Amino acid sequence: MDWSIQDIARIAGTTSRTLRHYDDIGLLKPSRTGHNGYRYYNQDALVQLQRIMLLRGLGLGLPVISQVLDDEADAAKALTGHLEWLKQEQDRLARQIASVTQTLEAVKGGGEIMAEDMFNGFDHTQYKDEVEERWGKDAYAKGDSWWRGMSTSEKAAWKQRSQKLGEDWIAAAQAGVAPDSTEAQAIAKRHVEWLTGIPGTPAADARGKGEAGKDDVKAYVTGLGEMYVADPRFAKNYGGTEGASFVRDTLKIYAERNL
Repeated sequence: MDWSIQDIARIAGTTSRTLRHYDDIGLLKPSRTGHNGYRYYNQDALVQLQRIMLLRGLGLGLPVISQVLDDEADAAKALTGHLEWLKQEQDRLARQIASVTQTLEAVKGGGEIMAEDMFNGFDHTQYKDEVEERWGKDAYAKGDSWWRGMSTSEKAAWKQRSQKLGEDWIAAAQAGVAPDSTEAQAIAKRHVEWLTGIPGTPAADARGKGEAGKDDVKAYVTGLGEMYVADPRFAKNYGGTEGASFVRDTLKIYAERNL
């Protein structure tokens, strides 16, 4: 079964012009074109359009969306990851709604405001004390300033990159890839580059320090690997302790070879 471009525009709440533009830039090709020149879309095309609209909802631009779609061709896998993120957002928004509702009722009724509950779902600094304890106040301040200075689309793109990195780690671990293999070491390289791009981390601060900086990054990367295994909060990002152990071993080999 397929649908005409007019049908898709109506169902998806978009326009035929937008769909034609997506076709022109190679973002969403119709499954076939009729003899009259009309575009028609099948089920696979609809799935692709849903992914595009989800990513647009995160504030990503079309070039970034195109790259994301190219990086993750498996629609089911990508949608599974996006669904998990949406559930997290749903939980966060539900907590915000409950918090604001409670405040509103207190304001209207002249009741007592519960300060402890007012900001449930708003906190983006929940790891502040932990970061400052591990790496110092300057590390947290730099990272917080960097995050606050990013636009919505930049934050969404960074989250997408982080999610893709985690998914690739899990896939490699489940596939039984050896930590010292070319494939695993390529992911480790991406991981270190990802860390280096976050201001305030020892990896970022070590840039331009020569050999001394390399030693700092090596110790940091190796220590993070150990922390991924030891702390369940981090281990779950890599599929559990077994996956985190694979990440630790791979990062250790990468650090010894390259840092």
